[in-house]
Amino acid sequence: MPTPGSSNTTKGKRPADSSAEDDQDRPRKAPKLFSIFTKPDPSSAQSPFRWLPSLGEKKTCLHGVHLDPTPSSRVAAFDLDGCLIQSSFGNGVKGKSKAPQPVKWWRSVVPTKLNEAYLAGYHFRALPKIYVLIHSSYSIVIITNQALRGQNAIVEWKKKIPVLANMVFNVALKSAIGLSSTSPSADTRDKTDSFFVGDAAGRNEDHAGTDRKLAENIKTPFLTPEEYFLKLPPAPYNLQGFNVSSLPELPLFTPTTTPLVQPSGSSPEIVLFVGLPASGKTSIFRQHFQPEGYIHVNQDTLKSRDKCLKAVEDAIRQERSCVVDNTNRDIQTRKHYVELAKRLKVPIRCACFQGSVELSWHNNLYRAFNMPTTSLTNQSKRDLLPYSALVTFKTQFEEPSLEEGFKEVKKINWVFHGTDEERERWKMWLQIDGK
Repeated sequence: MPTPGSSNTTKGKRPADSSAEDDQDRPRKAPKLFSIFTKPDPSSAQSPFRWLPSLGEKKTCLHGVHLDPTPSSRVAAFDLDGCLIQSSFGNGVKGKSKAPQPVKWWRSVVPTKLNEAYLAGYHFRALPKIYVLIHSSYSIVIITNQALRGQNAIVEWKKKIPVLANMVFNVALKSAIGLSSTSPSADTRDKTDSFFVGDAAGRNEDHAGTDRKLAENIKTPFLTPEEYFLKLPPAPYNLQGFNVSSLPELPLFTPTTTPLVQPSGSSPEIVLFVGLPASGKTSIFRQHFQPEGYIHVNQDTLKSRDKCLKAVEDAIRQERSCVVDNTNRDIQTRKHYVELAKRLKVPIRCACFQGSVELSWHNNLYRAFNMPTTSLTNQSKRDLLPYSALVTFKTQFEEPSLEEGFKEVKKINWVFHGTDEERERWKMWLQIDGK
């Protein structure tokens, strides 16, 4: 893969563990390019940097522009801390800081390599909380996700790096981490000639693998700082966390000797769904039961169990079958519907949705943050459920059985159903707060 500025300038470099601090203490001519690491005053009339409206649904992506860069389809993206500069993570500094921490290059070769990119016809744009930018040939994008809690932290950040996002690349990045797209909707990157350099690569010594996961999400070649700046060979890695590639291929339901849905015109029945939140219950209803005329009964909509029971009874008295689309986690909860079925003298079947807490959490993140905007025209956006809701269900769950009074208990396996675009977004690595 071609990388900008990859000439043999690394001969005779110090070992990888040498610090840039020694280099910076020695007087020398300052590189042309690196005014981005000084503290320009964005309010100055002479400053080429200006802040633009923040991006994202909750306006948490700080966004500014330096000069007037031109977007490019070829993107050279870099993580900031631990990649371009030495990370301040875990440096023991606690409490309020009177001044921003000094910035030190990750290795002394970093400014040289960036200058090579600059002299090859690149120019900078930049941004905090996620990205930066460019000139004509490559868009040089700096990506950083800072935990800026409180206005003081934001002010200090703006002093540290007045950076701006590349307007071409930011859409792809926001999509990958679940932020709402507020600028161009098309990802126009040349994926074969773009790359991302980051230190969170899933190696034994790394704190995480999120940089490599981001590169996989946006289908961009990935390099570690050691590979790109120091020309070291790739190191083994292992990406932790849930990924849909680990799911086995299973039939939609078992046993398969009887149909999942009774055909239209059959005697009315009650079907009781059982399963974790975000395990596919409502989707299965829409795909399979709704077309056959089943009525949807859901406590999130009706707000109480008594109203759900009344809706079921009304449906049966109208000679209509219905589905109770709730979690129905234990025997006591399910007993209300089994007894109602006995009183109304209609059969009741159970559909128990299989799947782990990790799968449901992934689906939860997908539908709250990462569904394509085109999909939201067909269904309302879902809020993110707390992780504790999934854990509580699993703790209190009691496996349904025929002994409870069901005519049949079917197991429903997770099988993704959606457009190609939806599938690609669902297959991404998704996590928040480490989960």
